[in-house]
Amino acid sequence: MSAATAPDGMVAGLDLLQRALDYTRAALGTVTCADVTRPTPCTGWDLADLLAHMEDALDAFAEAAGGAVGLSSAAPTPLEARVEALQLKACALLTAWLHADQPTVDVGGHPLPVDAIARIAALEIAVHGWDVRRATGHAEPLPEPLAVALLPSALQIALAGDDRFAPPVPVDVEAPAGVHVLALLGRRS
Repeated sequence: MSAATAPDGMVAGLDLLQRALDYTRAALGTVTCADVTRPTPCTGWDLADLLAHMEDALDAFAEAAGGAVGLSSAAPTPLEARVEALQLKACALLTAWLHADQPTVDVGGHPLPVDAIARIAALEIAVHGWDVRRATGHAEPLPEPLAVALLPSALQIALAGDDRFAPPVPVDVEAPAGVHVLALLGRRS
């Protein structure tokens, strides 16, 4: 797909999505079987819960590339298989979006611009990559250029009071953009 044929916003959204996927795929490489019961920054979730959620989200975002999202959940799988599936689905997600040609995605009867979906996907993928790193003891901040690009979406979610994320937590105004992104989604770095 070329920039001339891509729906409005898709090229910028794909770049952001690629950077989020790269960060999170590296985070998934830190997961071991010993980590499965470790708590995550998501209140009440262990790493197994987070990985299951991430798999469902990758499936939904890949489905969105076709123009609509149905809400369903993957069956539980062993940790080794789940991590491998997440790595493969991360690659497949980008491929699906490279072939997307619709300007909007129907999410529960609400059409949203592809750019909005790509940015939400990038935000969720990157933040959950950070969650994985935290849970496995391999904490690494969100890369600053990625965080700067994710900040508007995180702010929009925080202002909307989206209950899929924890309420925002206070941070120093001078903190890096990555700290602000995480704080807007209820995480303390």
